[in-house]
Amino acid sequence: MVPFKKIVICGVGLIGGSLALALRKNGYKGRIVGLERNREILSRAYALGIVDDAGSPMDETFQGADLLVLSVPVAQTGNVLKMVMPYLSAEVVVTDTGSTKTDVIAVAREVLAEKIDRFVPAHPIAGREMNGPDAAIDDLFAGKKTVITALSENRKDDIEKIAGLWEQCGSIIHYLSPDDHDSVFATVSHMPHLLAYGLVDYVANHAKSDLFFQYAASGFRDFTRIASSSPEMWRDITLANRAHLLTEMDAYLEELKNMRDLVEKADGPELEKIYANAQRARMNWLNTIENSESKK
Repeated sequence: MVPFKKIVICGVGLIGGSLALALRKNGYKGRIVGLERNREILSRAYALGIVDDAGSPMDETFQGADLLVLSVPVAQTGNVLKMVMPYLSAEVVVTDTGSTKTDVIAVAREVLAEKIDRFVPAHPIAGREMNGPDAAIDDLFAGKKTVITALSENRKDDIEKIAGLWEQCGSIIHYLSPDDHDSVFATVSHMPHLLAYGLVDYVANHAKSDLFFQYAASGFRDFTRIASSSPEMWRDITLANRAHLLTEMDAYLEELKNMRDLVEKADGPELEKIYANAQRARMNWLNTIENSESKK
């Protein structure tokens, strides 16, 4: 069971709200308090039963708290930590849900200083294209990975507590270094979002935009689904992980250039090789997922 008696979740939207709902669904009996810059969002989270408090003063919010979860856009991490620092007791463990890690850890080191050992970075690999507390669901993390990018300063007990928190929500724990995390997700998460946003923006700004959208069907919908995600959050993720993302974008542009050359040459056999390799790789990936899920 989760060892924390009072959890403060800063950011009670999709991820933070789903964490609260998942904990409740899976037997957590402690207190969950929300912290939000937008009072309307916090009031909505309270009305939905996501949090137990609709907005107490900061000293009351953190009184007796033993866990702080930062579920905010990664660029807000530093400001939030500075705001809450005066209220953090020595017993409070701090974690996050951010999609980038090296930048978050850097700012946490700067703000938390000697308390950095209490910060255990994490990233639940789950989401929906909807935002806000109304999008929160109690099974968002069930069967999904959560990556912990533990620091050398972290206490083993604190790492185990954060792992247990996500396991209580049905998540499967993985461990990566911060740099490996950011490199991996630049390729398989951040770049797909960038491409989806870029395609929709291209179509929206086209002279024939209305005509294109009129005939856009399942292929366009499936490819661009993630372009409905929070622009603010993905702006921050893109900039935070820009070094890894630029490397992957340059490599992908080379792939596109090669495919463009094949189209220009009408080289059907070579195009088919690329398509077949992609199909095979995707099917192998899907089979791996299905096999791992069947063993649970």
